[in-house]
Amino acid sequence: MDVQLLVVVDCLNEEPAAVVLRQALDDVGLSAVRFTTRVIETQDEAERIGFTGSPSVFIDGRDPFVEPGQLPALACRLYRDDDGGSGVPPLGPLRQALKLAADRRSQER
Repeated sequence: MDVQLLVVVDCLNEEPAAVVLRQALDDVGLSAVRFTTRVIETQDEAERIGFTGSPSVFIDGRDPFVEPGQLPALACRLYRDDDGGSGVPPLGPLRQALKLAADRRSQER
C-alpha cells in the first residue's frame, strides 16, 4: 500500500497530521505500512496530482477526502467533521479509508 502525506512548505499541520496518520494505520492493523511525506511546491504539480490543500493524505494515489468541486491549490486545508473543522484529517474517516484500501488490495490478490 502506498500512503503519502502531502504538504506545502512550512505547513503548520504537517506534524499533527503525521501523528493522526500513524495512529490510524496502527489502529486498523497496518503498523507495518510506512508512509512518506511529499512537499508540493508548485501549482502545476498540485493540478497534475489533484492536490487540494495541505495536509492531504493519498492512499494508493487517491485522496479519500476530496470533495466535489474542490480545485487543486497550494493552500491550507480544512477538514470538516462533527466538531466543526480541523487542519488535520479526522481519525475515524481516515481509519475507514485505510481499511477500505487494505480490503480492496487483499481482494485483488
